[in-house]
Amino acid sequence: MTEKDTYKTITKAIEPVLFKDKNSKFFGYAFPILNEDDVKLHIEGLKKEHHSARHWCYAYQIGAKTISYRANDDGEPNNSAGMPIYGQIQSFDVTNILIVVVRYFGGIKLGVGGLINAYKTTAQLALEASQIIEKTINIDYLITFDYKNMNKVMRVIKERNLNITNQKLELDCQITISVRKKESEAVFEKFNHLFEIQIKQI
Repeated sequence: MTEKDTYKTITKAIEPVLFKDKNSKFFGYAFPILNEDDVKLHIEGLKKEHHSARHWCYAYQIGAKTISYRANDDGEPNNSAGMPIYGQIQSFDVTNILIVVVRYFGGIKLGVGGLINAYKTTAQLALEASQIIEKTINIDYLITFDYKNMNKVMRVIKERNLNITNQKLELDCQITISVRKKESEAVFEKFNHLFEIQIKQI
């Protein structure tokens, strides 16, 4: 089986979606994130914006090769909010994403079943409103060589249509390339066999 080298994520934050049930209002938000600091920033921002809300429940998933995730019920009954939200992240197969559902209590209790449905539905609406894109999992290499070998290196980059992310072209040259995971070994071997050229993964 070939190893998966793509993942799905969202391009940008969405306008909030609204789900209502028995006077309770659930506002759903989806944000693209790269780390846990992003999560904290978005949650803090929403707590300021919705300072009179009762709950700010969320779930997030980060990573393409190794996944880390968290689901938070924020005071709702155990597993009635965070996990239903996380279930939708899994169902849509997206990562590097944070979904927050802000709840304003409407005075009527929904019960655990009602809460699970409300949080799940709001998360689903937020994901449906998001623009989901597919990205490739890439591996970055640093190629080091003398200026006189520039043509050799550039020929391979051109032949293979490689993406240069950084370059320093002086007497001693360095080029950083980003290579799709499934092509990475072949590219590494190609440069590794060239005389007077070093390549290493970064």
